[in-house]
Amino acid sequence: MEQGAKVLKAAKKPAKPKTRLSSVANAIRIIKVFSDDEYEIGISDLGKRLSLPKSTVHRLASTLVDAGMLEQNAENGKYRLGLTIFELGSLVRRKMDFSNEAKPYLMELREKTGETVLLSVLEHSSMLVINSLESKYSVRMTVDVGVRRHACYTAAGKALLAFQPIEVVDEIIAQGWEAETDNTITDPAAFRQELADIRSSGYALDDEEGEVGLRSIGVPIRDHGGNVVAAVSVVGPSQRLTKRILASYVSDVVSAGEAISLRLGYQPLRNARRRA
Repeated sequence: MEQGAKVLKAAKKPAKPKTRLSSVANAIRIIKVFSDDEYEIGISDLGKRLSLPKSTVHRLASTLVDAGMLEQNAENGKYRLGLTIFELGSLVRRKMDFSNEAKPYLMELREKTGETVLLSVLEHSSMLVINSLESKYSVRMTVDVGVRRHACYTAAGKALLAFQPIEVVDEIIAQGWEAETDNTITDPAAFRQELADIRSSGYALDDEEGEVGLRSIGVPIRDHGGNVVAAVSVVGPSQRLTKRILASYVSDVVSAGEAISLRLGYQPLRNARRRA
């Protein structure tokens, strides 16, 4: 399956002209200049550090202020990092935190199944892999961290979508998606029924829907508020991960999802009373 797994990896894009994104690159350079020791810096110093004209630095700094990524001290005119940077950093930290909290359970699940185990989150209409523990079999699915697949093709993606607000699901269905295999569910009514079945059973299956020769099973992970924030899934080659074997893993995968959810502070009884 190493060959099939290459489909999951992003294809190389042609090189872009160096000047095309120079403003973006310089804006990033400005942000990275700040540190604990120098949390406020003036336009002149920024220009000298980056070898940029003051007018360019001022224009970029003004844009970053409008975006909330920089703030200007009204008393001395110097700039410092804004709250948007803090918010983005906190988002990344939260994802890293629950990835670390989940790792022991992911490792245990890999030992039980022998297959590749993934931790994924939903970003727009994509399933984004944030942790991947590779199978030790010589024939296996290799899925790198950072890989994206359309959420409608995968067990993890469907497990995430099944518990999202209806408006999120409506938007994704309205966009539509191409069939990757003969098993891909593209009919809106059939897909909505698939999500309803997942909510009822508590787990999702991918029977070669995104790639011929690949099957997977996924379950949702909830945070302390009961929100589905991630999914854990087991993926493998279909010749080894038969439908019967996949069904035998349901209990282990569900248990892993529940254990990670509890680790994140999810309390089923409390959240059930809240929904009642």
